[in-house]
Amino acid sequence: MARPRRSFFAYASALLGLLSLMGVACFHFPDLLTSREFRAVYNEHFARHLLLVGLAAAFVLGTLAILRDRNKRIATVGVGSATAAVLLGGTNVQFDAIGQTPYSLGLDWFVLSLFFSALVFVPLERYLGKQALSPLRPGWRTDVGYFFMSHVLVQFILILVTASTSTIAGLAAFPAVKQLIQSMPVWLQFLVAVFVADMAQALLHRAYHNIPWLWRFHAVHHSSRHMDWLAGSRIHLVEIVITRSCVLLPLLVLGFSTPAVNAYVILVGLQAVLAHANLGIRFGWLEYLLVLPRYHHWHHARQQEYIDVNYAIHLPLVDMLMGTFKLPRDQRQWPQEYGVMKLETVPKGIINQHLMPLRARKTFDEFVD
Repeated sequence: MARPRRSFFAYASALLGLLSLMGVACFHFPDLLTSREFRAVYNEHFARHLLLVGLAAAFVLGTLAILRDRNKRIATVGVGSATAAVLLGGTNVQFDAIGQTPYSLGLDWFVLSLFFSALVFVPLERYLGKQALSPLRPGWRTDVGYFFMSHVLVQFILILVTASTSTIAGLAAFPAVKQLIQSMPVWLQFLVAVFVADMAQALLHRAYHNIPWLWRFHAVHHSSRHMDWLAGSRIHLVEIVITRSCVLLPLLVLGFSTPAVNAYVILVGLQAVLAHANLGIRFGWLEYLLVLPRYHHWHHARQQEYIDVNYAIHLPLVDMLMGTFKLPRDQRQWPQEYGVMKLETVPKGIINQHLMPLRARKTFDEFVD
């Protein structure tokens, strides 16, 4: 029996409807569900207008999918979620001044980040993709779960990272180096910070691949069998905390300014998505200057000769210095297969994958295939 064709309208409606419902929840409980740090990036006026656009699009796209008899059940999720969002107040929800709560979830960060990332990368990968890969490829639900976890728990991750680095940074003292760095203009501090952080992360990254107990955490990231903008989200929570701590520590110890560090954090977010994206663009000489999709895709290749190369996150120069640079000169060459070498060592699903490094068991019957 032929499988019914998936409707872009139905799934887009479901995504927008559910995000709109979450947006309304953020308006109802801003103290609990919105991140204090991220609220400074946007304003209430922008959020209300974006919510209105999401609601309207969810209704229109869902209705079109139902009329076209395509994935009615999925389309109904979109229309139903949007209807629930309107019944709960929609764009008219009012709230008092947001208090200074010590902890909050970053649901607003998740909603806005997923919306704009999908808006940019889904069309780009559709028309410029190296592989014909649906946004709903195998494993997408798992990766959305990781995307949700890392964004909603952003404040708690920051607390753990800050706690693990601030004490050590306070004990370290390099006054001459700090003075030199702080005398630099911000743009130069930013460039130096990229190199320093990338060197620290590349060394840690290589340790993930060569120290067995660390590899158990990092294997989760390499378990993705399909590479696209969402695949980079698949990272174990323990690895997120360890990596961010080890990368942030040298920047704090050496005294880089807040604007330079913030600019670096923005670069990390952008390049992490771009490096995993399914984009078959030929970048020419830029591939030897910046880590771009083909460079990082070879790091994820399920191919023996590429299991210990291309650890840099930003600059191929770092791998050249470490002796781990490897990239086919022919820009038409891309990996044929992705994933860990032993597929059975990483189970399916975000919960099982988080428990996997803590288990004595080494292989699983249900694994990413």
